[in-house]
Amino acid sequence: MNKLCDKCAVFLATGFGSGLAPKAPGTFGSMVAIPLLWASKSLIPDTLVTNILILIAVSAAGFWATHRTETLWGTHDDSRIVVDEIAGMFATLIWFPLTLETVIAGFVLFRIFDIWKPGPIGHIDENWHGAWGTFFDDVLAGAVSAAILAGYFAMTAAP
Repeated sequence: MNKLCDKCAVFLATGFGSGLAPKAPGTFGSMVAIPLLWASKSLIPDTLVTNILILIAVSAAGFWATHRTETLWGTHDDSRIVVDEIAGMFATLIWFPLTLETVIAGFVLFRIFDIWKPGPIGHIDENWHGAWGTFFDDVLAGAVSAAILAGYFAMTAAP
């Protein structure tokens, strides 16, 4: 049973294998989130409560997979682990209708904040140990991206 759980954790942590891309694994992991977001929004009622529950479920599963995989591999913040990017994309886009505009804007914003890591995002990345640091800097990058996206759409909405 433990071997099966280990394989499931690694499969999930690597974003179903997308994290094994030789170049830009975080970008590929972020892209994996888009069809998963589309599926969740298509299959589950799009309400505030369900969106919060989806984000909690994705984060809990991703955190578990990150922790278990880092333990198995004896690493921290390994570039092959991209489930944190998937959770970050969920934190960015779960609140919005998935139009071409929102997906592109959310993807670009999330990747900028995930790579740049300004302020508290960088603090988490540098100071939180284990899966906590690996995982939650991306969730915060997603939350910041969502806030900017919401502000943009609020400012451009017709009166």
